[in-house]
Amino acid sequence: MVPPVAQILADLVSINSVNSAYEGGPGEGAIAAWVRAFFEDRGVAVCEQEVFPGRPNVIAKIPGCDGSRKVVFEAHMDTVSVAGMEIPPFEPRIANGRMFGRGSCDTKAGLGAMMHAVALIHESGVRPPCDLWLAAVVDEEFSYRGVVRLCEGLRADAALVAEPTGLRPVIASKGVVRWRIAVHGRAAHSGKPHLGVNAIQHMARIILVLERDHERLAGSPHPLLGPATLNVGVIKGGVQVNFVPDYCCIEVDRRLLPGETVDGVLAHYQVLLDSLKREYPTLDARMEAPMLTDMALETEPGAAPAVLASQLLSEMGLDGELCGVPFGSDASKLSACGVPSIVIGPGSIDQAHAAVEFVELAEVEKAAEFYKSFALRFGA
Repeated sequence: MVPPVAQILADLVSINSVNSAYEGGPGEGAIAAWVRAFFEDRGVAVCEQEVFPGRPNVIAKIPGCDGSRKVVFEAHMDTVSVAGMEIPPFEPRIANGRMFGRGSCDTKAGLGAMMHAVALIHESGVRPPCDLWLAAVVDEEFSYRGVVRLCEGLRADAALVAEPTGLRPVIASKGVVRWRIAVHGRAAHSGKPHLGVNAIQHMARIILVLERDHERLAGSPHPLLGPATLNVGVIKGGVQVNFVPDYCCIEVDRRLLPGETVDGVLAHYQVLLDSLKREYPTLDARMEAPMLTDMALETEPGAAPAVLASQLLSEMGLDGELCGVPFGSDASKLSACGVPSIVIGPGSIDQAHAAVEFVELAEVEKAAEFYKSFALRFGA
């Protein structure tokens, strides 16, 4: 018998799967073993893809009527850090129809709902029209190596990626590029600042130029995503107050719209810096290689998975209008390898990574119903 989806979610939340990149994070080894055992115990074919030592993707497979076609359900097993949480992170608790705990919303709710749906399909003995894979992947919360490994040689006709969208069907999301800009100056005594080159003052000029350029982005919004954005999130510089600072660095987060490329965006900001250098000859500013890049997602509204998802949600009495979100997910990587992808899952992004993380259990149950219906109807 397949346990209720709430029990599956509780079991997932109770396993610490904080990404290894974060302090104290054990990684996904324990939860991967649990997911594998869940399917093995029910006679569902399951295998692993090693991504990092002891941190594999887990893939459950149900054969369909047409083995030449495939639907992929994808959800990540890792979570962000538990630092700053105001509730016990790994003690799943139900109150007022909500499940509390780290990962309950992002995105063990979606993973649990997908697992429940796949287990119910297998238990029923009904073969879906297409092969069905459930891929529980690692490392989404840091450098998305899990989905990159999954995409190696993957051919599929549709992918549903679980993220907290409030069960809204998402066909567009922003990409991102994050990089550092460093300014090198010359140290001097603060009593004779003219003998130095103040790196912080030069960085202030750069930030003002970035701010003015950001206003330009508002003039070209995407119909589902709004405008591209830029945020300076970190600044470091100076040694002590009576020194002319010889170094200052900022970290920049630029959200990309569909059609923008990382290279094109970075080239634009290099032009801005070069122009500023001509105005201030002592300005020595350097853009470092990106720390993180991710492409935007844009799936055609007429793509088969988008059409079916919208239809199913409407039949369930839910909002089937296709939409966009400002956050990224594994869907952009699946889309880039040729798989028409949408993002849909229970929970609100406002609760993801929160000090008090929770998900509405009624929404998790509806998600399981939606995933099951999608698998049984796609390609029929």
